[in-house]
Amino acid sequence: MHKRLHFSSGGTTNCSPKLTSFLTASVLLWMMLTATTTLGADNAWIRINLMGYKPGSVKVAVLCSKGEISVEKFKLLRASDNSVVFEGSAGKDFGAYGPFSHTFRLDFSAVHETGTYVLSAGTTVSLVFEIGDDVYDGAADFVLQYMRQQRSKYNPYLRDSCHTADGYTMDGPMPDSTHLDVSGGWHDATDYLQYVTTSANATYHLLASFRDFPAVFGDAHLDNGLPGSNGVADVLDEASWGLQWLLKMHPRSDWMFNQLADDRDHKGFRLPTKDTASYGKGRERPIYFVTGKVQGLGKYKNRTTGTSSTAGKFASAFGLGYEIFKDTSAVLGNKLLGRAKSAYEFGLRIPGNTQTACYVSPYFYEEDNWVDDMELAAAQLFGVTGENRYFNAARGYADQEPQTPWLGADTAAHYQWYPFINLGHYELAKRAKGSARSQVVAYYREGIERVYGRASKNAFLRGVPFIWCSNNLQTSFAIQCYWYRKLTGDTQFEALEQAAFDWIMGCNPWGTSMVVGLPADRDFPDDPHSSLNVLYGYQTLGALVDGPVYGTIYRKQLGVTIVHGDEYAEFQSPYVVYHDDYGDYATNEPTMDGTASLVYLMAAMQAENGLANFTLDHGAIVRGSRKDKKIAIVFTGDEYADGGNTIQRTLKENKAKASFFFTGNFYRDKHFSKLIRQLKKDGHYLGAHSDKHLLYCSWTNRDSTLVSREIFMNDLEANYREMNRFGIIRESSPYFLPPFEWHNDTIASWTASAGLRLINLTQGTLSHADYTTPSMKNYRSSDEIMNSITSKADQMNGFILLMHVGTDGERRDKLYDRLPELIAHLRAKGYELVTVNELLRSK
Repeated sequence: MHKRLHFSSGGTTNCSPKLTSFLTASVLLWMMLTATTTLGADNAWIRINLMGYKPGSVKVAVLCSKGEISVEKFKLLRASDNSVVFEGSAGKDFGAYGPFSHTFRLDFSAVHETGTYVLSAGTTVSLVFEIGDDVYDGAADFVLQYMRQQRSKYNPYLRDSCHTADGYTMDGPMPDSTHLDVSGGWHDATDYLQYVTTSANATYHLLASFRDFPAVFGDAHLDNGLPGSNGVADVLDEASWGLQWLLKMHPRSDWMFNQLADDRDHKGFRLPTKDTASYGKGRERPIYFVTGKVQGLGKYKNRTTGTSSTAGKFASAFGLGYEIFKDTSAVLGNKLLGRAKSAYEFGLRIPGNTQTACYVSPYFYEEDNWVDDMELAAAQLFGVTGENRYFNAARGYADQEPQTPWLGADTAAHYQWYPFINLGHYELAKRAKGSARSQVVAYYREGIERVYGRASKNAFLRGVPFIWCSNNLQTSFAIQCYWYRKLTGDTQFEALEQAAFDWIMGCNPWGTSMVVGLPADRDFPDDPHSSLNVLYGYQTLGALVDGPVYGTIYRKQLGVTIVHGDEYAEFQSPYVVYHDDYGDYATNEPTMDGTASLVYLMAAMQAENGLANFTLDHGAIVRGSRKDKKIAIVFTGDEYADGGNTIQRTLKENKAKASFFFTGNFYRDKHFSKLIRQLKKDGHYLGAHSDKHLLYCSWTNRDSTLVSREIFMNDLEANYREMNRFGIIRESSPYFLPPFEWHNDTIASWTASAGLRLINLTQGTLSHADYTTPSMKNYRSSDEIMNSITSKADQMNGFILLMHVGTDGERRDKLYDRLPELIAHLRAKGYELVTVNELLRSK
């Protein structure tokens, strides 16, 4: 289902070559495969991430069938010649989901080679897709197009002005109808209301995108949004547009406004430059003061209880704005810092939530929480001021709402828990230490686990409820998973994180991207609920649409109609629906704040190096990033542990961390139990090294695998069972180091299918020869080994330096006795000694 793509003469596009040139070498194959993917011989489809996958990412497609299907294996084929690159197990049948009766997760994460591929399972074939380091390049800037299109006051897309008379005050300490210039900012969605609730959150996401991923963004637009270059990244131009409006909405320390216009705006499709909505005062629109009390000028009232939610969002956006702009503009920086502090104090006036106000209908953003906003504000202010009172306040707020309440829930009211994740936990965890940091990080993990409890039951790993703006929740949840992984190095939820992103980009029951125009040559929403589309056929490029909703929600909506026919009719179900039709405002309306969140997620995905930044050998990671002066010292053990106490004591005395990979034999030996517990207590990484120390493949013919998959899996599971006795679970120990430090591609593939990552030592030194004895031909003395390391010490960035925790008694020249010397030498060379999970943590 390839969609039409509209462009207007008045708009600008920002399609990178990567996003528009996909139908080149693979065009013929893609055309041939389209029929099979639209309706496979088994009435089945393979859903993929339409943008493709990064080499080091989790890579999973979903096979879906509406009829009976029997499939045990799937294949990954090179698109150019149909050669089989990888063959994997289709795994378990997850059963029914939406319109499908059978679903399977096709995991090809073990494939890291870049190229263009297709997947086949039985007679069903996927669309052509790419694995590459650059598959997401340009995406974050592409998404920014919609933000520019939503600008009020001067709109660069239409190259015209709108809403320049805003506005007149209501409910404030000044006389009602007092004029105050609050022109600017962004329209909220297809309507033209403007809320601080969504705008401040959007501004924060844009600022954070630049702070965290500055190299991702280009400079192809001026500050007014028109094409050109002004020496400022476009994402900062857009964030500045948001900050300028927010400053107008908090013009002095004792004045704060929450909303511009109200639901009198809802009067049909029209361009913002031709807005005829009347609020009783010419072209001016009302501005609602933050009173901390129930509001509503007509029959319907909201349920406001305080000032904190809006004030906290102001303070966090201003605080991050100060952090970014203080060095380039002292005047702006000082202004932002002052407003951040005053907004925070305003939030303390009446602790509680501020909801948006309605007039003609009971429609408003039903935000019920507020401590998350104050936590973010306090954490941000602590970061820029260093004042402990802010840190202590943030810590207290974090404990009041450990998890955003919708996480793991079936439903929620419209924007009831907003923002959709707790941004404050991330900012606080970055600045906290010790138990305070651990506790906040645990809050993130517990929220993710709640969603995973639902997600693990279906092949799409979908655990987010299908309420209005479900795509916004999905995007935010992907960000929470990403932040948790960055804070901890824990990859146990990486598949869940990737699945959340993949869903947005096409790995969903409908097989469509949820972003207008992205990718340009695949299925995406081209009939969004937008005045620009309906009236003139202009596209809302970069916009994230609301997304699917429960069938029960859809059937209750008033005024929903399918105008152009339901092209996804065969993929709808009583459970959940999505329509790419402008008549369905419940699933296909773009939102400004959801799109701003997507800017952050797209920037993170583009910046994510994954395994592309690592060195691989036969499918195993054998070296970390060469850019960072980090080394992971690794010790393996099976039957010997004579060096254990010496190593443990030396590491503790030198305040160094290391990693230990033990066999099940080692974990079972009661003589080693005390050492294992002490190493765990000291914070070292403890991992698996097989159960019985099997030789997996021939020494002379590496491709000859000596064990069956069943033997491998059973042995691996036995190793982890022994680890569990010490409280070491596979989710926190996802790296597996093969016995004898010897493996092949088959072992790497089997390891990946078990949800683990195979690693091995970095070649180039003789450190691993410390097991040799004088009677062996390959014997190496400790002097030789140390010389091999010190002579290489200027070229060891990212090294996995392997030694043994014990050796045969015949060897008297123990390398572990030289560990203090080794640590001192490496540190003198500027290396940071880290655990393997820290070394391999993606940037």
